[in-house]
Amino acid sequence: MSITGKTLIELGYRPGKWFKEALAHANSHQLEGQALMDYLAEVQPTIFDPHAAPLPYHRNIVASTEEEIENTASVFATMNHLMKTPTVEAGAVMPDACPTGSPGGIPVGGVVVTRDAIHPSMHSADICCSVMMTSFGHIDPKLVLDAAHAATHFGGGGREEWFDLPKELEAQLKDNHFLGNEKPQMLAKSHLGTQGDGNHFLYVGRSEQTGETVMVTHHGSRGLGAYLYKEGMKIAEAFRREYSPRTLKSNAWIPYSEELGKKYWDALQLVRAWTKENHTVLHRATSQSLKVEPTERFWNEHNFVFKDGDRFYHAKGATPLDDKFVPDGHEGLRLVPLNMAEPVLIVRGETTETNLGFAPHGAGRNLSRSQHIRNQAGRSTKAILAEETKGLDVRFYSGHPDISELPSAYKSAAAVQQQMKEFGLGEVVDKILPYGCIMAGDWQIDAPWRKKKRK
Repeated sequence: MSITGKTLIELGYRPGKWFKEALAHANSHQLEGQALMDYLAEVQPTIFDPHAAPLPYHRNIVASTEEEIENTASVFATMNHLMKTPTVEAGAVMPDACPTGSPGGIPVGGVVVTRDAIHPSMHSADICCSVMMTSFGHIDPKLVLDAAHAATHFGGGGREEWFDLPKELEAQLKDNHFLGNEKPQMLAKSHLGTQGDGNHFLYVGRSEQTGETVMVTHHGSRGLGAYLYKEGMKIAEAFRREYSPRTLKSNAWIPYSEELGKKYWDALQLVRAWTKENHTVLHRATSQSLKVEPTERFWNEHNFVFKDGDRFYHAKGATPLDDKFVPDGHEGLRLVPLNMAEPVLIVRGETTETNLGFAPHGAGRNLSRSQHIRNQAGRSTKAILAEETKGLDVRFYSGHPDISELPSAYKSAAAVQQQMKEFGLGEVVDKILPYGCIMAGDWQIDAPWRKKKRK
């Protein structure tokens, strides 16, 4: 008598990909009775169910205002869901934390440690969002901002004139399992030297310690990273359906011990290398335009997955302090931007039990962009800009201001810095005091589909 899938279901097994191979083996060897049961017990996949209760995590955050209290409660609620994920071993919340996406998703300002598991949703589509600084010595900051404005690109899509992608990196991308086809190759070339939109910026200021003029860029891996994220989520979801169907879809993972897990990890490292180059071409072009040699340059990501043995540290908007996470770091120094009217902090620090090796990545938000804009109703954009950018050279690349990116949209910079001290989240060793910045602005006003609709 032939054994079928119905037979296995009647025996209490959940259907899955393993049925096909198991049925072929059982029928070819004419297994039955105890021999069949012993074989099925051996080959059935291990199912990983969520923890019955959330694992404890470190709460490096204090709320004082009504908005902060509401925001922090939402952060803790989503972390409580997330910390039930079966792969999770530890977690932490930074002072700049704010929820994003559906309940159970990692919040901005969240750090989650897993074993043998890479969770694509925990690095998000903006893989390797990061910051880079270059010091140009004692030079007029306006000259730097003007040169940078001519070099950079904000908004949707890529550049019309491309920077040269390094040949070695291009070859590595072509050889990669995930990034070797035509679409990511095109994105890697056309998006090089672009900064996107949202909270990404190009900032110019002066070092409090040296007085030198410093440029800081903030952006991620653009279309290339978004492409890899989508591919990763597809694979993670396939593993989730087979091995952990009760886990939230948002927290699906790819086991690193699987071949695809190692290939995905390799792809992440290439996206990291591309993103560093994405910063570098803008800094190099600005330097060449000014005919000035940089005196110092370093960078760090704050939206990535970091590996230590078989443990994976997922930082969604959290700055790695520990040197083991930043192999190309610079004397242990890291950058933590706040908002356009506040300094960019230069910090260093060590791993503690409560910080897990991380610091905040900025000031964070208490309100969504749309709610912040609604709160400004009745005030003109001109009045808002005059108040919030007074004394600063603030430019919007699209020509259309975006008030959801002004200082009032973010948490108190002073409170974030105070909580960094309170919870041991890095020591401030210098500050880059603001002169001005460039952001995308509301570029979608002039997007092709908007223009067509208006016509």
